[in-house]
Amino acid sequence: MKILAFISLLLIVFAAQADDRFAKVKITTTSLGNGIYMLTGSGGNIGVSAGEDGMLMVDDQYAPLADKIAAALKELSPNPLKFVVNTHVHGDHTGGNAHFGQQATIFAHHAVLERLSENNELPRSAMPVVTYDDGVTFHFNGETIRVVHYPSGHTDGDSVIWFKNANVLHMGDLFFSGRFPFIDLKRGGSVMGYLNNVKAIYQQTDDNTKIIPGHGPLATKADLATKIRMLETQIDWVKKSKAAGKSAETLKAEGVPTEWKSWSWRFIDEHRWIDTLYQGLE
Repeated sequence: MKILAFISLLLIVFAAQADDRFAKVKITTTSLGNGIYMLTGSGGNIGVSAGEDGMLMVDDQYAPLADKIAAALKELSPNPLKFVVNTHVHGDHTGGNAHFGQQATIFAHHAVLERLSENNELPRSAMPVVTYDDGVTFHFNGETIRVVHYPSGHTDGDSVIWFKNANVLHMGDLFFSGRFPFIDLKRGGSVMGYLNNVKAIYQQTDDNTKIIPGHGPLATKADLATKIRMLETQIDWVKKSKAAGKSAETLKAEGVPTEWKSWSWRFIDEHRWIDTLYQGLE
């Protein structure tokens, strides 16, 4: 009985800590023109198209933030949220699905539905209703909104969203701005696939493209070019080191080159980044 009581107390403490964490989060809105907005809070950045047709939202962060996100949406337009697009499966991008799926239709790649369905605790409203192979196009609020699936990179279900008229691109977690990326090898991610996808997307941008990254500040084509250079040099470094017989632990002891040390962050520090590269490269 004492053990059960202790476990119950721990659960209450953890829940309180989680609530406190999200209680302090503020949703910040940035206008990108043409009725397109970027919302930041905790978790993946959100993209929104707001206008006379209603609202379309890209990703929805963590479940406890749903009410705050809903309030931010009301500030953008009195018209209802009609569509949600998930860029991939992770909970900091899909956590609000259960809430917003009660009023809006959720779109995602097939793999997102498959992986979300593995969680028996999620309600039906959290699941994508419309799934696709290569992508889908919305003609909404005077915008052409093109959703494009890319092969295994961050995960096996990645999509990017182009707001074509506004020249705004939401890259989901195919772009961590100024940070080492999380490449989820356990959910179909691929180091070389990640690089190849980012390079392919880069070719479609121009100097005026506003890029919403999955994490980090609003970015530009120049920022994406820096990301590609980081990926290419780091991949080359690890490939050559592996060929020379160096272990992952040796590379961690050496550390990443000074130029990229500032890209280490709370979730993916340089040691975890080295592990990802070492495990994900032949």
